Amino acid sequence: MNNMQYSIKDLEKLSSIKAHTIRIWEKRYQIIKPDRTETNIRYYDDEDLRHLLNISVLVQNGIKISHIAMLNPSEIKEKAFFFLQNNNDNDNLIKNLILSMIEINEAKFEKTLTKSILNIGFEKTMIQLIYPFLKQIGVMWQTGSINPAQEHFISSLIRQKLIVSIDGIEQLPTKNTKRFTLFLPEGEMHELGLLFYAYILKSRGHEILYLGQSTPLESVVESCQIWKTDYLLLFIVSLFSGISYQKYLQELSANFKTKKIIIAGGISDNISFTIPSNIQSVKNASDFISLVNALNT
Repeated sequence: MNNMQYSIKDLEKLSSIKAHTIRIWEKRYQIIKPDRTETNIRYYDDEDLRHLLNISVLVQNGIKISHIAMLNPSEIKEKAFFFLQNNNDNDNLIKNLILSMIEINEAKFEKTLTKSILNIGFEKTMIQLIYPFLKQIGVMWQTGSINPAQEHFISSLIRQKLIVSIDGIEQLPTKNTKRFTLFLPEGEMHELGLLFYAYILKSRGHEILYLGQSTPLESVVESCQIWKTDYLLLFIVSLFSGISYQKYLQELSANFKTKKIIIAGGISDNISFTIPSNIQSVKNASDFISLVNALNT
């Protein structure tokens, strides 16, 4: 796998250390030494990012940069590892997840995630740890600073964890149990949010029909006619080619006039038109949890 190139702004976003501070540290302590392209543009590689993440862990835990500068890279890595393994602070855990992604290190990812789950539970781990982590990675993905293999690796691990957690829930239907059909519109492939919402629903005793990625609308209609759903839940994260949000939601609403439809994902913050009355938008997982909990009262 090719070594990635990062700008100083990329390092700032992933390490939470201001670019101005990084430059001062470079000049005063020579903590990292960027390379330059043929056109004299400074850039950093994976090793630089790993090193800076380890340094940021030490700084966050009260060690002065002047002292860190006297340590060799192995000593810095060893001390950072100690703090990462013995500190439940979310920033430290997120840095550990970033390191596990850069290094393609499944064992480190599993250990970090398991530690958080044991400490605060699976649901809070998703909201407080995984979502902020994915948000950081999303920024890097958009700027082309993350290797696709690294992003796919970490997404696959999170997906596996979600599926195992969903399968492990003992279904206990109650008088308040509702049927939910979950799907992503045709062309939409970002599945992690939908899987987490499936976990939320099933953990609260609701039945789910999970249709998954890129589901044609006609298939949703046919499935719901057979399964007799109460609610539909879909995620719209990215634009899907050739279809407008407004037209798609109007067509969806027309096909399910007597059903409640819940939409989530990136579209929730970007609706500039009036949505049909049987469609409700939720902005985040906490709002969705509140909605679902209200069904159980």
